[in-house]
Amino acid sequence: MTPKRFPILFIAPSRIGDAVLASGLIKALVEQIPHARFTIVAGPLTGPLFKEIPNLAQVIVMEKRPLGGHWYGLWRKTRAKRWGLIVDLRGSGLSGFLMRQRRAVHKPGGAPVHKVVEAARLLKLESEPPAPNLYTNAAIEAEAAGLVSGDGPILAIGPATNWVGKTWPAERYAQVARALLGPGGVLEGGRLMLLGGPGDRAAGAAVRTAVTKDRLIDLVGKTDLLTASALLKHARLYIGGDSGLMHVAAAAGAPTLGLFGPSNEDLYAPWGPDARVVRGPRSFDDIRQRDPHLNHAVCHMMDLSVDRVVAAAKTLIADTVPGKTADAANL
Repeated sequence: MTPKRFPILFIAPSRIGDAVLASGLIKALVEQIPHARFTIVAGPLTGPLFKEIPNLAQVIVMEKRPLGGHWYGLWRKTRAKRWGLIVDLRGSGLSGFLMRQRRAVHKPGGAPVHKVVEAARLLKLESEPPAPNLYTNAAIEAEAAGLVSGDGPILAIGPATNWVGKTWPAERYAQVARALLGPGGVLEGGRLMLLGGPGDRAAGAAVRTAVTKDRLIDLVGKTDLLTASALLKHARLYIGGDSGLMHVAAAAGAPTLGLFGPSNEDLYAPWGPDARVVRGPRSFDDIRQRDPHLNHAVCHMMDLSVDRVVAAAKTLIADTVPGKTADAANL
């Protein structure tokens, strides 16, 4: 007898980075409940991340409305179903007004932990937090493979972030690319892949000059997030600031070097065995002393030198040689 479908309402975070960091919960549920049927609630930016998950009923894109009207709209769309499980990473009270067997709702407070662990707590999986995971499909993977076809390792860079305070100067990214891809570099003769959203063209302008056109894969504003995830599976190294794209890179399994300044790596470091963080001499707390609310229109990344980033990149490349075992990497 075919098992009865188990409907799950999954309310995802509204920010791309947080949504990626919580995405491992869906994979855990897919594996634990093979007959689950998912309804995903996400924002306009995060909705596309979930369109290829297995057993998907629908993605409900919830746009914010005045006076919390978006929650009333969501209640109207979901009230008729009896849910097997409601997972609410936004910590709303919606599940209290819906028919359900179980619910797992984020509650603020407690000791701060990495966002992957925080999400895992909802399903009591914090002892073995499920790693972020984005589902794609064969067509997306084939498209990505075609876009990166060619010879030489790929250095992927995402130079843009959502705030000037976290954005490392584009000229420095270009210097790093030249050091790694140029004569004598550890990725000598390789290619540079630039990624970002439609509004990130200016952020990548200086970086494009680091290589000749025949070695440049410029995809800024030309791909969606799932295609970017598939593309990053082909990258030998990803370098970028604290952004949603950085977390997409780490979730894709690309060796990922996150450039941090006014971000707390204890909470938001890229997740995975091949992910690292590099910052300047100032800690996150040092920066908070000068900008307590992290809202000043000033770049807090200027003390992060090109030499420090190049050194961290070389170390990460050496630690992630294909075929090298984790034990050998630590010798």
